[in-house]
Amino acid sequence: MIHVCSLADLHATVKDTGASHVLTVMANVAQVQRPASVLEANHLRVQMDDITEHTEGFVAPNAAHVAQVLDFIRGWDRAAPLVVHCYAGISRSTASAFAAACMLNPGRDERDIAQKIRAASPIAQPNRLLVTLADRALGRDGRMVRALDEMGPGSMTVIGRPFRIDIE
Repeated sequence: MIHVCSLADLHATVKDTGASHVLTVMANVAQVQRPASVLEANHLRVQMDDITEHTEGFVAPNAAHVAQVLDFIRGWDRAAPLVVHCYAGISRSTASAFAAACMLNPGRDERDIAQKIRAASPIAQPNRLLVTLADRALGRDGRMVRALDEMGPGSMTVIGRPFRIDIE
């Protein structure tokens, strides 16, 4: 099971879910204090800004970031939940969780996964660049991006509420 949350909800979400792994995808990864119950080897920090195109002074998501995320997910034994978070729990984290769910379920329809995310979080707004890069890395031939389009925009809010994605 994958849980998605904001930085503010990280520690409570890990505690409430018994998560063994944490994926941090945000700009200032140095500010994240790993929950004590999570081993250092089970916490990946990937530094990127929440942008969808290259912008001077910012770090746009790139193929190397996606490769790190997917490699980390491959190493997750799924014995206990995974928590994916970004700063607000809306864009980078939902895109990373979408990529993880697609990778872990290669035969599952991308639209189904995207709709499960929308049902779990009306404010989810997966980062389009991250989804595009993950789609390429996973050989989904644009289906993840089309599923994102069908999912539609999330409701406007400042910070997300924790939610879960059932991956089976």
